[in-house]
Amino acid sequence: MIGEATQSDDPPAIAVVIPCYRVTDHVLGVIESIGPEVRDIFVIDDACPDKSGEFVEANCADGRVRVCFHEKNQGVGGATLTGYQAAIEAGAGIIVKIDGDGQMDPALIELFVRPILAGRADYAKGNRFYNLAGLADMPKLRLLGNLALSFASKMSSGYWKIFDPTNGYTAIHAKVAAVLPFERIDKGYYFESDMLFRLNISRAVVNDVPMRAKYGDEKSGLKISRVFFPFMVKHAGNLARRIFYSYFLRDFSIASIELVLGAVLVAFGTIFGSIEWYNYGTAGVPAPGGVIILAALPFLVGSQLLISFLNYDVQNQPVTPLHLNL
Repeated sequence: MIGEATQSDDPPAIAVVIPCYRVTDHVLGVIESIGPEVRDIFVIDDACPDKSGEFVEANCADGRVRVCFHEKNQGVGGATLTGYQAAIEAGAGIIVKIDGDGQMDPALIELFVRPILAGRADYAKGNRFYNLAGLADMPKLRLLGNLALSFASKMSSGYWKIFDPTNGYTAIHAKVAAVLPFERIDKGYYFESDMLFRLNISRAVVNDVPMRAKYGDEKSGLKISRVFFPFMVKHAGNLARRIFYSYFLRDFSIASIELVLGAVLVAFGTIFGSIEWYNYGTAGVPAPGGVIILAALPFLVGSQLLISFLNYDVQNQPVTPLHLNL
């Protein structure tokens, strides 16, 4: 360990968590760029083959730095959660997570903690899509993949007004982090998206922070082409769980009825219409008007009910920060 943490409750102490895996070329520069507003820095060596943790211990003289080691690689999510736990135990009030590869500017830390300090949010995350000028620096495949994954994340998390879910530059109130089910959160690259789902289930307020990513000679471990379909499957699972938790287990409202009735009517109209279309088509005769109406009317009514439910879901986002009641 390097340095010892001090206790301070007013204002809330800020801690930075840096998961490390093959980032020895950049991590010292990242640490050096972290300003004096940060009290503690937790470097998590995620069983790094380049021994990032030992490298930091041997070459970093910053007294704020503590190094934690994983015996086995857990993934960026597992490393971040280890950092969260260490920061909570050290008495941090706000925990910022940045990567050690130099793509995230530590100078933005003050922007990320601002909405939490002001009592407007529980969790702040970066959004590289807010300023269109910055998108020219993003690789085109990553840009398209992030657009698709962002829409899927809106559906699965319920945070319809945020974007760029795979962005790993985040800040969280320590009280909110402490109530999250660490053992259930994804430990791999799906971590950031799964965090949003868990935060929505806890009814935490999330804010986007406009930022511009830096792309240099570093290599990202997140390959959109490799994670796209696994992410989509996980998003589908989280969507089903969120709908069940929010509209049937924790609450039951008119929106719940709209969802069930709308889904039944759309399914009936689609299945009945397809069967009749096939039957009359193979017989070579036109379908009677009554059959057409019987298929089209449930589909149209069901579609309207589902749209109404979707509108309700878009508006049903947390507005009161969770940490104010913890």
